[in-house]
Amino acid sequence: MLTSWYGSYFHGRTTANGESFNMYGSTAAHKTLPFGTKLLVCYRGCTTVRINDRGPYLGGRELDLSYAAASQIGLLWAGVDYTFVSYI
Repeated sequence: MLTSWYGSYFHGRTTANGESFNMYGSTAAHKTLPFGTKLLVCYRGCTTVRINDRGPYLGGRELDLSYAAASQIGLLWAGVDYTFVSYI
């Protein structure tokens, strides 16, 4: 799945499900998955995230990770790349 991440610009703003976005939490945005869906996302490492927002809306991206989740799997430097994603 083509995955990117988002962080400080959105930190504290309201997400699509009404929560305040916490860039240090393990959350993600997806266009259609139900809020609360948990995913295992792997790149150089793996982490679990919960869907709490809608997006991403750029190019063919399918998943936007929080800064913390992207950091945990080693995606920060790449910014955008393909990840392995599985439902939990």
